[in-house]
Amino acid sequence: MAKILIVEDEVAINHLIRKNLELVGHTCVCVFDGDAVFDALDKEVFDLILLDVMLPGMDGFQVMKGLGQKIPVIFLTARGATSDRIKGLNLGADDYLVKPFDMLELQARVTSVLRRTQKQDVMFKLGEVEVDFNSRLVYLNDEIIDFTPQEFSLIEILIKNRNIALSRERLLEGAWGFDYLGDTRTVDVHIHGIRKKLGWEDVIKTVYKLGYRLEVKK
Repeated sequence: MAKILIVEDEVAINHLIRKNLELVGHTCVCVFDGDAVFDALDKEVFDLILLDVMLPGMDGFQVMKGLGQKIPVIFLTARGATSDRIKGLNLGADDYLVKPFDMLELQARVTSVLRRTQKQDVMFKLGEVEVDFNSRLVYLNDEIIDFTPQEFSLIEILIKNRNIALSRERLLEGAWGFDYLGDTRTVDVHIHGIRKKLGWEDVIKTVYKLGYRLEVKK
């Protein structure tokens, strides 16, 4: 997974972002003002920067101008005016997300940017199970296990949002698309099949009255 620098002066928001990204396997470093960005970059290499605009010291736009090396940047800010969005994107940001935002949306934006910048994992391993995202193949004890496209999409969504509870509606949209006319019981049937094929009865947890969570211990 990726190493991400979170630049946000509100401590509670900074730590909430960090917690959610680390739950899905990323490594995060938190700083709280614009000047600290360059100190962090002198010490470590990052795959992505999440950058607030309104910061103590240098603001996010000034930080963006000062970045010498090309590091993907997603602006996270309460400044949602079209002129601010255009400014941020014209400065070279890869995305611009306006507060307040949903953490699942942030994770999706992070995944999208990392995919474009070729920093996204292509393999996942848990016990005797290996998942190859590029070939869309799943192996159990080195043998290929057959899955339908929808089953594989469910597996992929659960893995990339591991340790996070996902609603049946979210899983349905991700695996079948927004225009699918079936009901959420379809998800239950497919999850049952995945559990049985991979022996994941204790790995894919049922979240009462919501949906499912892929539980992976660090």
